[in-house]
Amino acid sequence: MSVTFVGDPAAPPLVSEAAIRDLVHTFYGRVREDELIGPVFEAEVADWDRHLANLCDFWSSVVLRTSRYQGRPLRPHLRLRLEGAHFDRWLDLFERTAAEVLPREAAPVFIDRARRIADSFEMGVAGQAGQIRAPRHMARAAAADDASRTILEG
Repeated sequence: MSVTFVGDPAAPPLVSEAAIRDLVHTFYGRVREDELIGPVFEAEVADWDRHLANLCDFWSSVVLRTSRYQGRPLRPHLRLRLEGAHFDRWLDLFERTAAEVLPREAAPVFIDRARRIADSFEMGVAGQAGQIRAPRHMARAAAADDASRTILEG
């Protein structure tokens, strides 16, 4: 799959800041209600307005390349007791939300980046605990792409 990033001067924008805000607010609304990962976020986030603004800056920087986010996103996650199931649920919710709220051509860009982030964070958390983990989420993407290709060709 070829991905053209928004912010590339040779490409027209695929998504707006308003769409990023809609994604972030819808997604984290769902996260807060989730029985597995909701309690993790509720225990850690004291100011949701500030957190959501920070996450909008993060995704704007990742996809639009605005450089608004200047933090270190892995650091706060290292002290949490996150397991594979937490990353899987986060990614499942994110993928579903992105597919629902973003323009069709933009959702794959966000989903690709989210899978890479999930892999990076999961490996970082494992490394902090003295464990080694292989990236799982990009492999999941490849398997899904293979299945889609088989359906389309068959």
